[in-house]
Amino acid sequence: MTKIKFGTDGWRAIIAKEYTTDNVARVSIAVADWLNENNDSPSVVIGHDCRFAGELFAETAAKVLASKGVLVKIAKGFVSTPMVSLGVVKESANLGVVITASHNPPTYNGYKLKGDFGGPLLPADINAVENMIPDTNSVNYNAINIEDLVAEGKVIYIDLEDMYCKHAEANFDLELIRNSDMNFAYDAMFGAGMNAVKRLLPKATLLHCDDNPGFLGTAPEPIHRNLQEFSDLMKNNNLDCGLATDGDADRIGLYDSKGNFVDSHHIILLLIHYMVKYKGMTGKVVTAFSCSVKVEQMCKHYGLEQETVQIGFKHIAGKMITEDVLLGGEESGGIATAGHIPERDGIWMGLILFEFMAKSGKSLEDLIAEVYEIVGPFAFERIDLHIDNDTKLRIIEDCKRDKFTKFGKYEVERIETTDGFKFFFDADTWLMIRPSGTEPVLRTYAEASTQEKVFDILADCKATIL
Repeated sequence: MTKIKFGTDGWRAIIAKEYTTDNVARVSIAVADWLNENNDSPSVVIGHDCRFAGELFAETAAKVLASKGVLVKIAKGFVSTPMVSLGVVKESANLGVVITASHNPPTYNGYKLKGDFGGPLLPADINAVENMIPDTNSVNYNAINIEDLVAEGKVIYIDLEDMYCKHAEANFDLELIRNSDMNFAYDAMFGAGMNAVKRLLPKATLLHCDDNPGFLGTAPEPIHRNLQEFSDLMKNNNLDCGLATDGDADRIGLYDSKGNFVDSHHIILLLIHYMVKYKGMTGKVVTAFSCSVKVEQMCKHYGLEQETVQIGFKHIAGKMITEDVLLGGEESGGIATAGHIPERDGIWMGLILFEFMAKSGKSLEDLIAEVYEIVGPFAFERIDLHIDNDTKLRIIEDCKRDKFTKFGKYEVERIETTDGFKFFFDADTWLMIRPSGTEPVLRTYAEASTQEKVFDILADCKATIL
């Protein structure tokens, strides 16, 4: 029996090893039981991204859920995670299921759950579902014909991509963006955002917007080392701003006209700056533990409340549905804003920034300079250490025992432990160590005034802990 565990963002496993139709069925049985226990006549929205066998796994989930009395509304073709989350709200469903492993390597697939509010299912509910997963599958899904379920009205196909695009058209001045002097580019990383962006931004320069479930062997995570080709495209083609999204299009990466990567911390600051100074919006800012200290400084500048929460967007979503939140964001590129669903959405964040540039007539570099006038320049980097589990456990135990008082020449002033271990060297300079919640790696993060200092800190960290 495979023990199925939901991490920071769903269950993920290697296809045909632990991620099998039988195990997808086991999870779906638990989802159905949980829905039936908590709702009369429950309904669910299901979608899958571009990964290998996504349709097979989505239909397996649909068959199991429908066989247990849950009305299933399933997407036509591949869709992004935010499309499913929006669909849950628009269709007044009780839950969303997304077959995706997001930014993980191509050998993985996964199973995300979305609440009826249009964001990640909250931790208590995820735990309840997880505890209901049976040891074995008891549904003969191979004997169930999806066409028969459609004919019986138990499964309904819906166009989530069209729903999403119409929602975007109603919330953005797309004609302003399309007709501006700015030249925009988009790298889908062979992911689920490709068709929506083609429709929303028909003049955009496109990269990796075709079918490739293997992602050319690269994990579809929008970080600089995975986007070198996009960076070169930006440098050499008179483009003003480039948007990249991950496999299920809920995370964002950004490039300026010179091909420089703009990380999520800068994006969060740009969004706050635009929404408060240019649009007159207000509200609380909620960020994950691994985010830049500059966010708190920006919030103080604009008189906004700021709160730091554990890593995993489900913790941010919980705040967004109960409080007046302007923005919620993670270091990993997952960001949500007021006026949309409480869900990470890479395309939506890209449209906000493109609209910002088109309305202001300013370059991305000029807008970042405005941010630096408020909080000062800074740099950030994350390096994932692929180490064996025993070493990882030993390092975490050393952190718990306060073994690390300095890393090379950097002496620790204080430590924060909200979710991982954040070692501060001064108010603006820190190192963080944390095991991944979805992958067998140890993550190390650093922020400092310059890129050189960041890499120096990370090198000293590696030398100290290994």
